[in-house]
Amino acid sequence: MLTIGFARRVPSYKRLTLMLRDTERLTRILLDPDRPVQMVIAGKSHPADDGGKALVQQMVKFSDDPLVRHRIAFLPDYDIGMARHLYHGCDVWLNNPLRPLEACGTSGMKSALNGGLNLSIRDGWWDEMFDGANGWAIPTAPDGIDPEVRDDQEASALYDLIENQVRSRFYDVMPSTPGAGGRERLPRRWIEMVRHTLQSLGPQVLASRMVRDYVIELYSPAALSSRAMSRDGYAGARDVSSWSQKVRAAWRTVRVTHVESSGVGDAPELGQRVEVRAVVELGTLQPDDVQVQVVYGRVDEDDELREPVYADMARADSIDGSWRYECSLPLEHRGAFGYTVRVLPRHEAVSAPADLDLVAFPHESTAYTAI
Repeated sequence: MLTIGFARRVPSYKRLTLMLRDTERLTRILLDPDRPVQMVIAGKSHPADDGGKALVQQMVKFSDDPLVRHRIAFLPDYDIGMARHLYHGCDVWLNNPLRPLEACGTSGMKSALNGGLNLSIRDGWWDEMFDGANGWAIPTAPDGIDPEVRDDQEASALYDLIENQVRSRFYDVMPSTPGAGGRERLPRRWIEMVRHTLQSLGPQVLASRMVRDYVIELYSPAALSSRAMSRDGYAGARDVSSWSQKVRAAWRTVRVTHVESSGVGDAPELGQRVEVRAVVELGTLQPDDVQVQVVYGRVDEDDELREPVYADMARADSIDGSWRYECSLPLEHRGAFGYTVRVLPRHEAVSAPADLDLVAFPHESTAYTAI
């Protein structure tokens, strides 16, 4: 029988009870006479998390119903020992957090290492490693809609996937060899998905891969950099420290005083380009101390940028003590298009501009519509 597992901490954002949005439909899925499903649920909430404890209570109440208790079970006192058996025994691992709040979702990685197929919202690690053949992705509702409507839509998508794809694939059996008749009937396509999961995800989710990446990309370069700095008396570190103090002291004078654009008319069309120009005051800082970027992408009904893209602007010339920057942006998607400009500190020895926690924006952004 197809076994779906769900086991993890139970904060509200992980939505333990999303599967209970339509209990009648879930009951039909569990009790289907031809393609039945059983679910094993485990979890534990923090003692001070009343919301999480309420979710556990709802799940326990449903799983105690005599109609379905033989098809869904809630296991109390969830711990590592219990998790080991769940990873070994579940065909599918379910994860339906509220996107984008999932930090990683390592339980799905461990399931994959045990031959389980993931059924998950594209958040955390699954957003990076889902390839269309190693499991299923639950569609996410659009941003900004009512939370109740969002949960209803995503629960409906979850039911659809289980009914029409997951269990159909699991119960799609055929003889293992030609001419075998009804003997040795196996879900061949399911087995192929399991093999692909082990081959594609196995090497990526191992702890050895993580440690190797840390050593090669972080620890070794940091050690080499430290040795190099020690040879010149840490002059580079002192230079960064001095630069940081200078930038912090002068940042209140950094302003985006003007933003304008051209290149499109009243009825923009796909394929056109928006030419963006900005004037930036730097005070006592120099252009080499900062980077100026245009931030652009789709906007929602509140004129908020969603999933923005960042592009560096090129310095053009100086205007009365200020600096003018330019950039050309493509109109690649239909719908509302918006942009703004930001200024960040920049130093070649600083790994990320956000390290100083400084940024300057104009007062407003501008939106266009691509037809």
